[in-house]
Amino acid sequence: MTRFDAADPTERRKLFAEAVTAHRERASPFFTVEVDANPEVDGEDAPAPWVQFADGTFNLDVTDEELERAKSLLSEFPEFRIDRMESPEESEGTNLRVTARSDANRLAAFVDRAFREVYGRDDDYRAWVAAV
Repeated sequence: MTRFDAADPTERRKLFAEAVTAHRERASPFFTVEVDANPEVDGEDAPAPWVQFADGTFNLDVTDEELERAKSLLSEFPEFRIDRMESPEESEGTNLRVTARSDANRLAAFVDRAFREVYGRDDDYRAWVAAV
């Protein structure tokens, strides 16, 4: 990988697909995509959303409202399935694990749509591949 951020929808998906490919080729433990926190969307003190991928599984932290949107999004990805949901008592959200065995482009499309549809980002949001 030679670049680590993108804001254009086409470039973001390309970036995410490259991250999947790099992750697989390097046999890295995971890759993580992050966006800036948006207090208007996320809440005043909420952390910035992120999506992590490892061993064919996406890992996302979601609020109850975001969980419903994630389930709706997953209905359009029938080859993906929720593997585990954990809601620790000390946390206000749910950690969602989604098994996703697919090609790099399909995985990239899911990541992009998750940020837009689950986390409420605009079409021109900037994302960073923070770890591969």
